[in-house]
Amino acid sequence: MNRVSAKRNMLARVLGLFYIALFPLTGSLCSQSSTADLLILNAHVVTMNHEQPSAQAIAIQGDHIAWVGGTEEAKRLFHGAAHTLDLHGATVLPGIIDAHTHLLELGQSLLRLNLKDVPTEKEVIERVRQKAASATADEWILGWGWDEGQWAAHYPANQGLSDVSPQNPVYLAGLHSYAAWVNKRALELAGINKNTPDPENGKILRDEKTGEPTGILLNRAQELVQKRIPAMTLEQVKKAIELAARECIRNGLTSVHEARVTPILIQAYRELIAEARMPLRIYAMLDGADKTLVAEWLERGPQIDARHQLTIRSFKLFADGALGSRGAALFKPYSDAPQTTGVITTSESEVYSLTRRGLRRGFQVCTHAIGDAANHSVLDAYARALAETPEAQDPRLRIEHAQVLATEDIPRFAKLRILPSMQPTHATSDMGWAEKRLGDERIKGAYAWRSLLRAGARLPLGSDFPGETVNPFFGIYAAITRQDPAGNPPGGWYPEQRMTLQEALRGYTVEAAYAEFEENAKGAIEKGMLADLIVISKDIMKLPPQEILSVRVLKTFVGGKAVYDTGAEK
Repeated sequence: MNRVSAKRNMLARVLGLFYIALFPLTGSLCSQSSTADLLILNAHVVTMNHEQPSAQAIAIQGDHIAWVGGTEEAKRLFHGAAHTLDLHGATVLPGIIDAHTHLLELGQSLLRLNLKDVPTEKEVIERVRQKAASATADEWILGWGWDEGQWAAHYPANQGLSDVSPQNPVYLAGLHSYAAWVNKRALELAGINKNTPDPENGKILRDEKTGEPTGILLNRAQELVQKRIPAMTLEQVKKAIELAARECIRNGLTSVHEARVTPILIQAYRELIAEARMPLRIYAMLDGADKTLVAEWLERGPQIDARHQLTIRSFKLFADGALGSRGAALFKPYSDAPQTTGVITTSESEVYSLTRRGLRRGFQVCTHAIGDAANHSVLDAYARALAETPEAQDPRLRIEHAQVLATEDIPRFAKLRILPSMQPTHATSDMGWAEKRLGDERIKGAYAWRSLLRAGARLPLGSDFPGETVNPFFGIYAAITRQDPAGNPPGGWYPEQRMTLQEALRGYTVEAAYAEFEENAKGAIEKGMLADLIVISKDIMKLPPQEILSVRVLKTFVGGKAVYDTGAEK
């Protein structure tokens, strides 16, 4: 064999080996073209995948993303796709994950008197009067949404409600559920009078002259009346949750972290899923104050759903109350109420005990903490529990809200790998009165997103709806501007704590997924991830901040299935 022939044979063998190596890949690509169920083309895809930040096309197979890339390549590889959707340049985001929600309360707000944004006591009383006119004898009149933080300087009394509804008991929950406003009939049914002692971790506001209850019940005092309200049936609970879920998907939410879940809620979620009436994915935080529920689940262990529809692996505790109602626990007295420092509702030892037991059984603990003293207490409890459970390799303990932090506690979040689960619109809702509560020094550690990020903490974001809007674009806007929707204050409220747009988007996608141990399944548009995504009306990456408020969700996909479509509404 001459030298030329030898070279040709060698080249042939190399090419043959290359073909053999390539064949499986080629075969795979060919098979993809016949198995993609949905091919999305001509889109502006914001992937939240740092290795491939943007794309034009997405191939979906079953409930997962099979491929992400360019439109022309997609047409070539997936020409046999069952369905094709041309978005004509519309923007696609990963499905929004809200890291702190209350579905039942949102559903109830859609069924009860909605008093959110009603500015005056007089207008609230008029709405109650109208409702009482059509109510049956002894029927409870239930409402929600008056702003207990904004009205705290001059809380209303029961007289106005009692005048327009003398026979029907009235119970109006505050916007953030830390105060209730009731009439005289409700007080009578609950047996509350001037001799009734304040319950533990609660306060009955009283007339300074007579000592009679005014009709305002703070924190745990609300339960004195709540237990007299007829309980919702399972079907009523399911209906409320279903209404709330529809509102969520309409606003681009595909997953929610449900705070303080009770047994009836678990049953409702399960039945709605079995009946194909639950389009959302649920990450449930069990009510840590329910000792029976806690004992049952510690014995049972976490429920990690392989279908990612309902996962139960965390407990929810409350370390204190709210800043607006002055229930948040502070190290020093309130600047506008020097007689109080707020209240610790769950002791440090109790938080430590449940955290230690939970970690040993594979549970995450999520503790509500607003004030600097409450946050410090929870951090101490978590630190002790973590030190005593080294077998908990990846606990991802959370502090819900983390609103007011002592300067020395901010680095501890990253050091202990504790997640501050925060809600951007809390800052812009509270900014009208928060500094009055805290003073000009403590306010610097309040709603301190940039300080936490700079210290190395991961920052999942949410809304805390229905106390705040379901619409995540209002949260994104608040995060990057620290302004209200009208653009106030100019330049933003303590603007040094603003987030970037990319950080805010990560908070509602990648970081929220991480907070529920789902970063390998949710939060980004990439191969192998769940096909949870939304199509929006504008390119959020190029909008002036004010225009983010006008972004609308056009389509919502959960697991590759369109669960909301504006076109279908027309």
